[in-house]
Amino acid sequence: MSSDSGKSMWRRPIRTIAVTALAVVLASCGSAASPGPDPATSAPQESPAQSPPGAQKPPAVAADWPRWGFTHTGTSANNVTPQFEQRVAQSLARTPMLQNQHIMGFGALNPQPTRQQYFWEDLDSRTNFMKQSKGTPIITLCCAPDWMKGGPEGPTSQEGWAEHLEDAPYPQHFDDFAKLAGTVAERYPDVEYFLVWNEFKGFWKDHSKPADYKGYTDLYNKVYDAVKAVRPDAKIGGPYIGFDSNKGGNSELRGDWGVVNQNVLDAFNYWYENKKGADFIVVDGASPTDAHELLPDEIGALSKFSAVTEWLRKKTDDMPIWWSEWYFEPEDGTTWAEDKRLAVQAASMIEFAKSGAATALYWNPQAKEGACRGCLWNPKSGAPLPTGQLVSTFAKWFPAGAELQDVTSSDPKVRVLAQPEQLLLVNTTGGEVTTTVDGKEHTLGAYEIKWSDR
Repeated sequence: MSSDSGKSMWRRPIRTIAVTALAVVLASCGSAASPGPDPATSAPQESPAQSPPGAQKPPAVAADWPRWGFTHTGTSANNVTPQFEQRVAQSLARTPMLQNQHIMGFGALNPQPTRQQYFWEDLDSRTNFMKQSKGTPIITLCCAPDWMKGGPEGPTSQEGWAEHLEDAPYPQHFDDFAKLAGTVAERYPDVEYFLVWNEFKGFWKDHSKPADYKGYTDLYNKVYDAVKAVRPDAKIGGPYIGFDSNKGGNSELRGDWGVVNQNVLDAFNYWYENKKGADFIVVDGASPTDAHELLPDEIGALSKFSAVTEWLRKKTDDMPIWWSEWYFEPEDGTTWAEDKRLAVQAASMIEFAKSGAATALYWNPQAKEGACRGCLWNPKSGAPLPTGQLVSTFAKWFPAGAELQDVTSSDPKVRVLAQPEQLLLVNTTGGEVTTTVDGKEHTLGAYEIKWSDR
């Protein structure tokens, strides 16, 4: 992904974070039709030891596949009231999943305002919330304190948040950032997974030109060594680069959905060939092109996620592939109806599951006014919203190592995913559709998401 200022606030990182703003949530969200059974009351059955006839062979990375979760952003449950935090934590704890937090920005103030001073209050608060909600914690080692990127020591100013959050540390401060990363890893021994940096921020300002992949790889290697030195048990992933695509161009990775920017592939290949080590691969991307096109349509464009995952698994000899962010709605001002947005999101998650992606982290959007589209929980009441129910239900019925069953729909407009005890059907159209799956006829309304026992 690029980080242009024109990107919508719900998708892109929050550029300006005031101390007072971290404690305020003003938005409320309307409700929509439930996307599935309540995971709190619908327990899945354990997968059988023997694969039944017709079972789809799990990918080589089955131990990590597929795992669902989300990234905390500017305002989260721990920034409101104790009662609000408790309500959201209890809801999330019913279906534990991965939870990710950045060390600076996205709800966390500068963790090292000066060379001799650390500030842990925000990271402590977020990681404590993860524990309270029984989440599996992840830390993204981004972004860098001001003094590492040409700014002054001390608390970050409004200008620093607005203009320089996404700057990369200067090369002479790579060792300082690596030391900070090691200090973070040592402070939070319960955190197993660490993502290094975010979307090549500061290393790739013009996506029409090659990225500074040598600079990023140098930073990555120093961070890798520093974290492993204090936490040999830690699992570290990179390069967290956005797989941008366009309608045309020269690239080895292409499909009906478009063409991946060759600069992305060059950057990935250099990092992969020159990294000190990695425990998993981290990427992100969107199904629309950089020009907001959905090729050939909003559902066909989702095959990009499978194509990239499969390319990466082949390139890396089946290393676990993590999608740290993923998007499926164009950012050209188009607003889909909520039932359509949920259906396309469900179809996206089916794509990740079938492609063998190890992890897909949902970027939990935030809104300070107006409707909170795509939020996991209501920012006023803390009650789960349809998007949160959808992610939780996927986590419940298709957890790590879930055994997929090979089922098909007689009507291709209905996407399906199944494990031995549960079937998911998604009508990807705005009209009623009748289809036969597993020898049973199902009729789904416009953009309906249907969960069915098998």
